[in-house]
Amino acid sequence: MKRLMVKLERCSGCKRCELACMEEHSAQKNYCLATLGAPEPKTRIFVESINDRPMPVVCRHCNEPLCVSACMAGCMQKDPVTGIVNNMGHEQQCVGCWMCIMACPYGVINPSFDVAQTGKNAFAQALKCDFCPERETPACVVACPNDVLEAEEIKE
Repeated sequence: MKRLMVKLERCSGCKRCELACMEEHSAQKNYCLATLGAPEPKTRIFVESINDRPMPVVCRHCNEPLCVSACMAGCMQKDPVTGIVNNMGHEQQCVGCWMCIMACPYGVINPSFDVAQTGKNAFAQALKCDFCPERETPACVVACPNDVLEAEEIKE
C-alpha cells in the first residue's frame, strides 16, 4: 500500500501541492479554468503555518479510520486492496452530515457545496484526499519542487 510521507523540514510553503491538487480535481484539468468562477477551491491538501513553519496537512488514510466508522451514509469506505479511504465511486452517496469531518483527528476532510455538478441545486459533499486515482503518483507529489511529499510503499 502506498501512503504520502511528508518531510516537514523541506517544506518552503510554496503551496504548489495545493495548486496541483486543485488542477487535478477540476473538470478542465487546468488551474486557471478551475478557479475561474469556482465557488470554492477543490484542494484536498493544505499547507498550514504551525509555529511559523509551513506544514502540509493531508489525509493519512488511517488503518482504522474514524471517518469511516462515523459515516452514517456508508459512503466513506476503506479500499481493502489499496488502503485508500474515500467517499467517491460507491453505491452510497454522501448526504452532507459532516460526521466524517467531526471524526477526523487530522482535520483534513472539508465540506463542499458544488453547484456546477448538479446544474442548479447545490449539494453537500465531503472532500478529502483520494490519492489521485487516475494517476500513478498523486499530483501533489509530482508538483512539489522540494520533494517534501513522497508516495511511498509501506507494509502493514
